[in-house]
Amino acid sequence: MKTYKKLETTFAKHGFKDFRLMEPGRIVVAQWVRMKCVYGCASYGRNACCPPNVPTVPECREFFGEYRAAAIFHFEKKVKNPKDRRPWAARINASLLKLEREVFLSGYPKAFLLFMDSCHICRDCALVRAECKQAKSARPAPEALAMDVFSTVRQCGYPIEVLPDYFRAMNRYAFLLIE
Repeated sequence: MKTYKKLETTFAKHGFKDFRLMEPGRIVVAQWVRMKCVYGCASYGRNACCPPNVPTVPECREFFGEYRAAAIFHFEKKVKNPKDRRPWAARINASLLKLEREVFLSGYPKAFLLFMDSCHICRDCALVRAECKQAKSARPAPEALAMDVFSTVRQCGYPIEVLPDYFRAMNRYAFLLIE
């Protein structure tokens, strides 16, 4: 894979030091992930950046195939109250949007961010992508695009597991598709 030293410096400048670059061909896209959204996620149909407001699984697979590089950003956090997760994720996602913009302006017009959590930019989501009030900033989570985050990040040596409770540190991941 091509080296991206300038981008790595930009990532660090924005405070993102725990990341790895990978070839997007290694991103695992799976129908089971979409089924978990449809039949297991409270955001289904309640978020303009989640199913059913996103491309089909084959379209997602094709989308990832249009890139030659991706950065995985790792975030570890332990929360006492499950409700503390959303504000923490929102702050990180806002910082990642600034990073995406800088990467775009530095000569990577295809730069596209996948949030580490569902898009919760607005307090009250429009529910339909066409009515999104923050269309320029709203982004899907990797799972919304049928990415098997577990298999994908494990390939790069990152830790991830299903947590039975909130007493353990969670490992969350965001992705920046670069070119």
